[in-house]
Amino acid sequence: MEEFKDASSPENFLHHLKLSDQESSETGPKDAQNPPDPDCGCPPSSGRDPAPAEECFHDCPDFFEAKEPVLDDVQDDETSSRKQTELDEEYLRELEKDMPEEEKQKRRKESTALKEKGNEQFKKGDYGEAEDSYSRALQICPACFQKDRAVLFSNRAAAKMKQDKTEAALSDCTKAVELDPNYIRALLRRAELYEKTEKLDEALEDYKAVLEKDPAVHQAREACLRLPRQIEERNEKLKKEMLGK
Repeated sequence: MEEFKDASSPENFLHHLKLSDQESSETGPKDAQNPPDPDCGCPPSSGRDPAPAEECFHDCPDFFEAKEPVLDDVQDDETSSRKQTELDEEYLRELEKDMPEEEKQKRRKESTALKEKGNEQFKKGDYGEAEDSYSRALQICPACFQKDRAVLFSNRAAAKMKQDKTEAALSDCTKAVELDPNYIRALLRRAELYEKTEKLDEALEDYKAVLEKDPAVHQAREACLRLPRQIEERNEKLKKEMLGK
């Protein structure tokens, strides 16, 4: 609280009160002009229990290429993002701890409807609208349905990829893999993004992880044969450049 050192007389005291009232009236409207982000809320939902996740949550089938490679190393950013995601998911689960099961299922059904809407928008080429639908679905989908949320993150990554939001797409792929480590589609999508942004070592690790889970994935097998040579050539080139300085 502000101290009024010269408020020994009633006139000074009243003067300071007027100043305080004036400052409050000036700051009030500024706060009102910046309302909370409407996307942060969870709208109510309705409906009966949906089908299991495997039946009602399907990923977008396409793989996409980044048009402009990003060469900077963002390993620290990805580590920070991963920790933040874990905190966010844990926080959401804590908030939902006392939520009735019926309400969870209602929210799940509404998030499924938004996901399907996003898929249709994606097919039409409305990638910005699809991204928005997936984001809204993530706001509604309870954190306890981790595989459902993994699909939503992966689908949103696909929509972001089409808009050249490369790093944001990588972040969403990472969130999907954290929620479902066996999610091959998300691993493949992230590996492709890593490769397109010249992060060959990270791409190779993801392709290897895919092969460990499913040795029949041709894309991963081909990449595991091709990338080691590319990595070696890159390292040799860097070594020569360093020696030439």
